[in-house]
Amino acid sequence: MSTEQRVSWSDSFSEAQTAIQSLSTIISSVPPHVSSSDSPALALLNDPELASQISNHLRQPDSGAGDNQLCRWLYDTFHTSKLDLQLVVLRFLPIVAGVYLSRIALRKPLAGFEAVLLAIYAHETASRDGKPITVNISDLSHPSVYHESRQPYRNTPTEPKQVVISPGLEPQGTIRSTKRARIVGVALELYHSKIVEMPAQSKLDFCEFCIVWAGQDGELYKDFPNDDKTDDDKKGKESEMKKEGRILLPWEILQPMLRILGHCLMGINKNKEKNKEVHEAACRACRSLYARAMHDINPKAILAVGSLLKLIKIQKASIDHTELPVTKVIHL
Repeated sequence: MSTEQRVSWSDSFSEAQTAIQSLSTIISSVPPHVSSSDSPALALLNDPELASQISNHLRQPDSGAGDNQLCRWLYDTFHTSKLDLQLVVLRFLPIVAGVYLSRIALRKPLAGFEAVLLAIYAHETASRDGKPITVNISDLSHPSVYHESRQPYRNTPTEPKQVVISPGLEPQGTIRSTKRARIVGVALELYHSKIVEMPAQSKLDFCEFCIVWAGQDGELYKDFPNDDKTDDDKKGKESEMKKEGRILLPWEILQPMLRILGHCLMGINKNKEKNKEVHEAACRACRSLYARAMHDINPKAILAVGSLLKLIKIQKASIDHTELPVTKVIHL
């Protein structure tokens, strides 16, 4: 290890120890193995006992106020600019965003939660330099190995189409109602970019709040897309709404939500017991969001969430659609 690397490791270690000492003045007890760990930031991220204590504090009725010490700790910890400590803050983003959005309608003081969300948003604004995130999509008018074009073939090169998946960012000093969805959505985008580092319980917390935000009973779509429910059954079920915690779901929030759920469905090793729980929770969240999209008659959301439900159906069928069918018939 070079001298520069040793100094960097030492700085990260000391800042993590300082964060643990500050946290010990807020929660009842920090497990001894966390503070004595050789990797204190990693212990902060993954220790289930400590995470449970922090989660319980964030869910308390008076959490999120401007003078809340735990929100202050999350804010200060994120501003250390150490990636391993920023991951600790992002680990609790599902609860911060979940409780915050669910309490907006109650008109409670939530300046503490807003400070944390603004810190994450400002970090992303600076790292992106305010620029949008774009992807290039090939021109589908030209045939490929995956599809045939309905238009006559033209041997002329075409530029790929550029699509914006996350618009440019502007600095925000406060969370106004018109900017709330964008700020929370950007925080969820950053969470998604680091989701591989997140423990399973953090993903379970996220799926839980997806169901709360949707406010709809999604069990009607458990057999989607081949359900055999009658129209009367559907109308009766769709009327079952959980109003507590239900929020508006504009595309700025829904898009990163679906990316995170996509990872929980397709990007984890389901051989592990905890990951199985994550997968099942993500399935329930998708069904609730689909029920909400159908209730709101939101075509964009219906198409997006319906695609995830179809992936779930394909996974259950265990069919590999890339395999060529085996047959004794020779086609000439």
